Amino acid sequence: MNYEEWENTVPPTITGDSLWKMRVYRLALFAGDIGWHDVTKLSMDRRTLSLSDQLNRALGSISANLAEGYSRCSGKDQARMHEYALGSARESRDWYWKARHILGEEVVAHRLDLLTQIIRLLLVIVPAERAATLRDDPADYNA
Repeated sequence: MNYEEWENTVPPTITGDSLWKMRVYRLALFAGDIGWHDVTKLSMDRRTLSLSDQLNRALGSISANLAEGYSRCSGKDQARMHEYALGSARESRDWYWKARHILGEEVVAHRLDLLTQIIRLLLVIVPAERAATLRDDPADYNA
């Protein structure tokens, strides 16, 4: 399934949310969905069972952290959650590399490309959010 086909299957309860406007979130949901097939294949071999669990957690964490960050009110809080998503995307890429012998080079190349797109977007978003942080005036809270 390619991205365009997948996007047509997403229900309005998700696409109707303003979070859906974030391309990085849509890509993260797609990565999690197509990753399910990869995780299932990896879980069938006891030697890669733990790898499949780690990959599943890392992939799911990308969109979950993006959603959590989107709900935060300050740029600093948003940036923190989106940094977690960035870490999960990099972790997912690492797990895919380790799974290349089972999943095949073509599948892994596609997943690595998708995750690299997510990482690139987040590397632009996070610094912008940090720059938009509202800073409180220094105060003496010990007085």
